[in-house]
Amino acid sequence: MDGRDDSSGRGATGGGVRVDLRGRRALVTGGARGLGASICRALAGAGASVLVADVRKELARELCGELGRSGGEARFVELDVRDAAAVAEVFRGLEAADRPLDILVNNAAVDVSKPIEHLTAEEVTRVVATNLLGPMYLCLETYRRMVARGGGHIVNILSTASNRTWTEAGPYASAKTGLRAFTHTLFKEAQRDCPGIGVTGIIAGGMETPFIMERFPDADTSMLQSPDVVADTVLYALSVPSTSTVSELVVVPRKEPSWP
Repeated sequence: MDGRDDSSGRGATGGGVRVDLRGRRALVTGGARGLGASICRALAGAGASVLVADVRKELARELCGELGRSGGEARFVELDVRDAAAVAEVFRGLEAADRPLDILVNNAAVDVSKPIEHLTAEEVTRVVATNLLGPMYLCLETYRRMVARGGGHIVNILSTASNRTWTEAGPYASAKTGLRAFTHTLFKEAQRDCPGIGVTGIIAGGMETPFIMERFPDADTSMLQSPDVVADTVLYALSVPSTSTVSELVVVPRKEPSWP
C-alpha cells in the first residue's frame, strides 16, 4: 500500500510535515546527494525503509551510513536509470527478496546548458534518457506491480522547465515537459486501474544543490530554495488520506523568475 495515512495521529518527520511511513519501502533515484539525499533523509525520518539508487557509489554508501546512525533503514543499489535492463533487474531482485516497493520517487536528472547550435547528439541523448526515459522505465516496472498489490505511490520530480523554458535549456525542458505529460497520463490511468495508487508530479523551482551550483557557481543563492523544502513537499503528497490524492504540486522560491 502507499504511504498515505488515514489516522489523525501521524508520526513526526523533519520539517513541518507529519506522516507515518513505518513498514513502507521506498526507492529514490539520484538519491546520493542534493535533492535526492534530502528526500531519502525525509523518508527515513518518517520511518520508511529507503533504497538509495544512484551511480555515485561512495556518496550513496555514506548517506546510507548516516541514515543508519540516525536510526533509519537504508540500502544502496547501483543503478543507471538509462539502462532499462538494469532497472528491470533491480525489480526482479526486490521481488525475489519479497521486498516490493510502496513508494517510488523519480528524482535523478542531468542537464547540459548549451545553446542548441552547440549541442551534440550524445548530450541530447544523455539528458533525455536520464530525465524522461529513465523515469518511464522505473514507472513501467513499478506501476504494474502496484496495481497487482492494490496500492502504492509514485512521485515524479518535475521542474519549472516543464511549464516554460529559457535559452540553453532545450533538452532539459523537452524531457521535463514530456515527464509531466507522462505523469498526468499515469495519474489518469491510476484513477481507472487502482484507486489505491497515488501519482504525484512535483514542479520544483531552483534549489541550492550541486545540480545548480556546479553548473552556475556564481548563482545568487538568495534566489534559490532549500532542497529540504521540496523533500517536505514529497512527504505532504504521501500524507494525504486515501480518500484524496494530489496530482501535482508546485514549490518554488519566492523570487523564482521562471514561474509561471
